[in-house]
Amino acid sequence: MSDLTGLTLKAALDGLASKSFSSEEITQAHVTAVADSRPLNAFVIETPDKALEMARASDARRAKGEAGPLDGAPLGIKDLFCTEGVESTAGSMILRGFRPAYESTVTSNLWRDGAVMLGKLNMDEFAMGSSNETSAWGPAVNPWRAAGGNAQLTPGGSSGGSASAVAAQLCLGATATDTGGSIRQPAAFTGTVGIKPTYGRCSRWGIVAFASSLDQAGPMARTVEDTAILLKSMAGHDPKDTTSIDAEVPDFASFCGKSVKGLRVGIPKEYRVDGMPAEIDALWEQGIAWLKEAGCEIVEVSLPHTKYALPAYYIIAPAEASSNLARYDGMRYGLRVDGANLTETYENTRAQGFGAEVKRRILIGTYVLSAGYYDAYYLKALKVRRRIADDFDQAWQTCDALLTPTAPSAAFALGEKSDDPVAMYLNDIFTVTVNLAGLPGMSVPAGIDANGLPLGLQLIGRNLDEGTLFSLGSAIEKAADFRAKPAKWW
Repeated sequence: MSDLTGLTLKAALDGLASKSFSSEEITQAHVTAVADSRPLNAFVIETPDKALEMARASDARRAKGEAGPLDGAPLGIKDLFCTEGVESTAGSMILRGFRPAYESTVTSNLWRDGAVMLGKLNMDEFAMGSSNETSAWGPAVNPWRAAGGNAQLTPGGSSGGSASAVAAQLCLGATATDTGGSIRQPAAFTGTVGIKPTYGRCSRWGIVAFASSLDQAGPMARTVEDTAILLKSMAGHDPKDTTSIDAEVPDFASFCGKSVKGLRVGIPKEYRVDGMPAEIDALWEQGIAWLKEAGCEIVEVSLPHTKYALPAYYIIAPAEASSNLARYDGMRYGLRVDGANLTETYENTRAQGFGAEVKRRILIGTYVLSAGYYDAYYLKALKVRRRIADDFDQAWQTCDALLTPTAPSAAFALGEKSDDPVAMYLNDIFTVTVNLAGLPGMSVPAGIDANGLPLGLQLIGRNLDEGTLFSLGSAIEKAADFRAKPAKWW
């Protein structure tokens, strides 16, 4: 087989099982593709020697009949996941040179099941961003380009490197994290599939923290089934994470292709926002029609506190970030910029180590947690968060899942919104509610806009009901028959 990088994860695993090719062969093909993709800046750290060593070990296991569920599959790892002995920077200068002496639980699970690591993927600094432009290592670039244009486009954020690498066929799948839409929005921008599972479904242990009550790991891949296969390995209870859910992990792939007849799908009226592009609205209507044809019942629902979601999110997330990022002081690991005394060393290290967006969010977070403002902002935001979760609980009385757009636009040009933080924050308008309520959400590629750029539809489910999302997602995937691919320019 010549084009090993063009396979889906499922097809690659089937090929490895039938011995059509070895893990070393498919890994070498991906190592070459990564090395040839430098203009995309998707990978910030490449580990070709480690990848081939892991691939050879996988081939040896398979020869003995001891292959795991992901044995021999080359994956990319978002640089927010700590990987033992491999630099893990969270996209920040302050963690340059940090090589953890431990492995995150999610990546440990992947290696346990036989996956191969190609390297670490680019991301917004500390996962703070919607365009991958806050990375200390420069922006990742979307492999897609607008028809007739040469402008470099964002792959979305914060998991921009993961999205770019999957879309450009540099890996069979990738890990990602989602705090306010950082899996789903990049998936929509790159024509890939991404799922943020229920909060607590995947362990946060060994993932560099941004906002601990919102962060959740999940997979990105080229098909709904591929993300189901990856999530099965990534998920599971972890006693090292006190927020980890002790619940059975189902065979998510078994839900793909399952009939959705009789499922009730809610359409939240508050998501029809003013100024939404006609193409996004038309795609949403198309998605509704597809699910109707598949036998779903469509019902209108109300999520009345939706309009408060972004303001609440941009109080809670920076507040938690200002607390989590206090540990970066130049004393124990990462960057250290000496000063005349301890305080000055702290100041110099943080001034040089943190980028502008991270500093902005630390300032916002410190402000809303300060005496005199805690009650007025942070406490109020937590109450709003509870109301948003209650809205979803009410919606589940009449429906099994929700269908919305994933993002308010297709991918935009790098630099287009970087001077306007509010415009950038509005990218998360359809996604942050899911994080605030701790629910699972999935983005599925469903069409292209007038410029030939991909657009995604979002499915939102009940707590721990990712299975329904995989069934509905595969129904949309089948109806949309999205086969467009970016033309190679890199």
